Amino acid sequence: MPLTSSDHDHAQVVHVEDPRLDASIAIQFKEDFRSLTAGGGDVILEMSKVEFLDSSGLGSIVAVYKALGPDRAMALAGLQPTVEKVMTLTRMNTVFAIFPTLDDALAAAASPHAAE
Repeated sequence: MPLTSSDHDHAQVVHVEDPRLDASIAIQFKEDFRSLTAGGGDVILEMSKVEFLDSSGLGSIVAVYKALGPDRAMALAGLQPTVEKVMTLTRMNTVFAIFPTLDDALAAAASPHAAE
């Protein structure tokens, strides 16, 4: 599962570099995500390259979010319309802060009240 990471002032950004987040890569996604984010801090999952998300992929996103623990936030950024639709239909848009772009997510992370 190709994931890359970059550190910013207020959050770590994890970029999903694969066009599919589905059952075939969900386990590897979870393992790689946990390795990349082991250092702590809030996370923005940048998904602009993801064109397809199935229930296993969605489950893996929820699993890594839960694994971060209660003291760390995770936001999603750059969702393609099909992926955003999955988030809306499953009401995950009420669980995650979702931003149209990475810049929007980074601006919110920099805000003193971003987590409220």
